[in-house]
Order: sequence, then C-alpha cells, then structure tokens
Amino acid sequence: MRSHYCGQLNASHIDQEVELCGWVQRRRDHGGVIFIDLRDREGLVQVVYDPDLPDVFAVAEQVRNEFVLKIKGRVRARPEGTINPELPTGEIEVLGLELEVLNRADTPPFQLDEHENVSEEVRLRYRYIDLRRPEMLERIKLRAAVTRNMRNYLDDNGFLDIETPMLTKATPEGARDYLVPSRTHAGKFFALPQSPQLFKQLLMMSGMDRYYQIVRCFRDEDLRADRQPEFTQLDLEMSFMNEDQVMGVMEGMIRNLFKEVQGVELPEFPRMTYAEAMRRFGSDRPDLRCPLELIDVADLMAEVEFKVFSGPAKDPKGRVVAMRLPKGSELSRKEIDDYTKYVGIYGAKGLAYIKVNDWSQGREGLQSPILKFLPDEAVNGIMERTGAENGDLIFFGADKANIVNEAIGALRVKLGEDRDLLEGDWKPVWVVDFPMFEWDEGAKRWTALHHPFTAPRSDQLDLLESDPGACLSRAYDMVLNGTEVGGGSIRIHDPEVQEKVFSLLGIGQEEAEEKFGFLLNALKFGCPPHGGLAFGLDRLVMLMAGAASIRDVMAFPKTQTAACLLTSAPSEVNPDQLRELSIRLRLPQSEEKKAG
Repeated sequence: MRSHYCGQLNASHIDQEVELCGWVQRRRDHGGVIFIDLRDREGLVQVVYDPDLPDVFAVAEQVRNEFVLKIKGRVRARPEGTINPELPTGEIEVLGLELEVLNRADTPPFQLDEHENVSEEVRLRYRYIDLRRPEMLERIKLRAAVTRNMRNYLDDNGFLDIETPMLTKATPEGARDYLVPSRTHAGKFFALPQSPQLFKQLLMMSGMDRYYQIVRCFRDEDLRADRQPEFTQLDLEMSFMNEDQVMGVMEGMIRNLFKEVQGVELPEFPRMTYAEAMRRFGSDRPDLRCPLELIDVADLMAEVEFKVFSGPAKDPKGRVVAMRLPKGSELSRKEIDDYTKYVGIYGAKGLAYIKVNDWSQGREGLQSPILKFLPDEAVNGIMERTGAENGDLIFFGADKANIVNEAIGALRVKLGEDRDLLEGDWKPVWVVDFPMFEWDEGAKRWTALHHPFTAPRSDQLDLLESDPGACLSRAYDMVLNGTEVGGGSIRIHDPEVQEKVFSLLGIGQEEAEEKFGFLLNALKFGCPPHGGLAFGLDRLVMLMAGAASIRDVMAFPKTQTAACLLTSAPSEVNPDQLRELSIRLRLPQSEEKKAG
C-alpha cells in the first residue's frame, strides 16, 4: 500500500512520486491550502493539498486528527523560509495528488503532543493511543534494538537460544508464585516461572554448554517503579567457566550493546566487594557517579554523653556514620528539614548535622544543635576523618546498621541529584563477594541471600557448618548508575555441597526431594561446573532510554496494583470454568459483604 515510510523521506526523493500511509498528526487550513502532518512509525512528513484537485481537496477538508490515510503525491522542496530544521523531513513536503481515508477516528482521549498533563491511568487505559507518541515509539524501537544486539552478540559467541517451560513447579525464589490450576490433574497447580533457574542448570547438565533466552518471568510481589508482575529478562548460563570468565563475556556484551545501539564507550568496570559497597555507600547497588561517601565514626562517638550516638556506637548491630556535603552550608533550615523527612521514609529517627562556617575558629566556627554534646576530641576527629572544609556540611546517621545504610545511602543519592554532583553519564561496577546467607530474625533461621543454588567460595566450605554468617558466595551483580541491571553466580555442582546448603536453610531431605528431586538426581549424573546470570531487560532499557519507570519501556505494562487497565484484567471467571477446574471460591469476608 505504500512505497516509503513518512519519516524516511528527504531531499534525495525530490520529484519522485510516493505512496504513504499513516495517521493524521494535525490538519491545518491556511487560506485555501490544507496542510496535513502525516505520521507513521518512522516519523512525520508534511503533505500539501490545494484546490487545483477539487475532489481530493474536498476529502482533505473532512480529515481530522488520528484519521488513517493513504496518500499519493510528489516530493518537492519546501519553499524558501519554510524549512523546519528540527524535523528530519523538514527540507521537503509532499504535494498531495490522491487521498483515501482508510479509517475515521473519534476524538482521542488526549492529544499526542500534550501527554505531560495526562495521568498515567488514562495513558494505560488507552495504551494503543499512548504508544503512537514519538517518545513511546522510540522507546519501543530502542527495546527492539537492544534485544537484537544481544541476540547477535550471543549467537556470535556460541550461545544456543533455548526455550524453557512456562508451566512448571513452584520454587522458593523469594516471592509468591502465580499459580495455574490443572484441569487434567484435579486439585493440582502449575506455577508460572519466577525465573528459568533450574531448567537452565539442567541444560548445562545436558551438555548444551552455553544457553540464553529472552524470557518472560512472573512474580506476585509488591510493586515499585522498577517492578512488574510479569517482566522480561535475558537469561544466560555457561559451563566450564569461573566467575571471572562469566563476567568477562557479559561485560563484553554490555560494552558492545552501548557502543552499537547508543554510540557510547562505557568506562572501566571496577570490581567492588559487597562489604566495601555497604561500608562506603550504604548500598550493594552503588551509584558511582555520586562522589559522596559514608564514613564510619562510631569509635569517635562511643563515649559521648549523647545516647543517640553512643547507643548505636556500642551496639554490635549499630552503625554511626558521617557524610560530608561540599558547600552544604548553603542549605537552609527548611531544606535540612525536608531531608530529615526524606530519611524518615527509611526508618531514620532524625538527621543530625554540623555546618562548617569557619574551621579556623575551632568550635566557634561550627554551627549545629548537637555540638554541645560532643567533646573536642570527637569534633576534631570528625573534621579530620571527613576532610571537611569551610562551607561544607556534615550529615550524621546513627541507628541499627541496616537503617543507617538505607537512610543515609538514599540521602547520598538524593543529594547527588539535587546538588548536581553526579560525575559522568555512565558508571558501571561489578559487586562481588556477597554473603552466602542472611539471618531472618523473625523466623530464627538462615535464608539464602540470592538463591539456594548459589555456590559458596571454594576456600570457605568449612564455614557452612562453623560460621554460616561469614561464608561468602560466588555471586556477582552488574550495577549501572545505582541500578542492578544483572545478577548471577557460579552454581553448586557438587550434590554433597547442595545437600549441606539445603540443610542449613532448614530444607530437610524429604522437602528437598519433593521440591528439587529432579535437580538432585541430575547432579548425580555428571554435572559440569557452571554459572550464569540474568539481566533485567526492562530495567536496562529504562536506563538507556532515560525513562522514570519500566512501565514506560513496556508495550502493555500493569499498574502498581498488578492490574491491566486496557483489558480490565484480572477479571472474574465463568462458574462453569471453575467447576471444570475443581475450584470453589472463598472470598475474604470484606469481599463477601461487597458481593452480598
């Protein structure tokens, strides 16, 4: 039906007759000459209709925004003074010779060039309209370019694209499963996969050597801006490789991706231990663009009379940190109060500070409500350790270590953004040497920090029994600008080690056999050393597109309540279907009252 895409026309097509199809971006009537901006996936071109062709002109008069048109015309240079340098097709226009309305359109719920004032709810309800916006089109095209580049790289590096089942068995991945009832096995359920973890390990045991898959995964969990109940990940696994080799291949893929898709040469990928990341940045996803760091000062505060500091300083599970903000003394009291409220979101009870007005005057040159509680030795130590200079401000965090890390770590990033401190466009880092386990105080037991198939460091196998909390894993996360874009590990390939880990996690032989019997059996038949990782495709594209949410790089996302406004899913099911599946609904009491 068409010879060209609208957005691909340029001066080289002048004097050519073309056939175009697309939507009306806008129609303008200028004193008897009608201008139609015609839009398709590749862009927009101006089409001109004049009264010399009265039948065609009459059709053009009836055209409105978002009508679907087919036009035939001749490309010509725009008249002098009317060139639009901001438009790729701005040097030319098409003189309309024929015009066919393929479909009319109602007035859209919002104008495509005024989306900033449209709520996300409306955008998601009319997603097919929202996706017509050039910004959304570009993001979807970027996503396609990313997956194409990844596939090409992996194909060239000996990976096999292999699909794994969507209907599988529930596994403990840290979130609730989406369950699918079985009609042929009454009372039993499949689970939609949270990841293809076990199947990709089985593929390594099958000798496939290098596997990848761009796969849909499902997790029934509370949502945030970078979470969805169904999401896409690039899943990979490799045999006979250690963590350095796995990270090397994946680093090469990401470098190639940014270079070919965005023309960006990524800087060095440093490696940082989990312990160092938490100590310096309060996060295992550090944004290295921000130069601010957390500095431990517990030893300086242990004997002060101010219990807000001395209490956490003496608590083995507590932490006291200082963070220097260059030129921070410019902050007003209201701004400091706003930051105090901000850290409160993360559980902090307050936000102490010291303004450094003129350190040459000693204590007299400092300004803070907490100074009266701090002896000279503590003040001198803080100034020396933070390297504070005149005009700086020092923030403090004192509480349980996890609260301090979350609150001051988040404050660090926010200050970096608010105060324009971020350095460079892209700062990647590998975070390694994660703890193997973490203690669940509520359940009074150890849990796997990643998943129970992650291998412990080979030099720390004895710690599985003697000191699990000190045991480090062979896990690694790729972090980009403070966002984890990929994570993985070397897997356990020794059945005895796997059984020890299960036992430590409170998974007995009977439960292990019931949930993972197929994996444990496979481990006995010659399992190679193997490892892999998964990249969150939505999250990676979100970063590359500069979008605020992964919903802005997915064609048909869910809301934060895991609902689809476009199709009104989830929805009720016909009672006959439920009977066929041997399911009887028992609604919560509040829902029963509503139904009654």
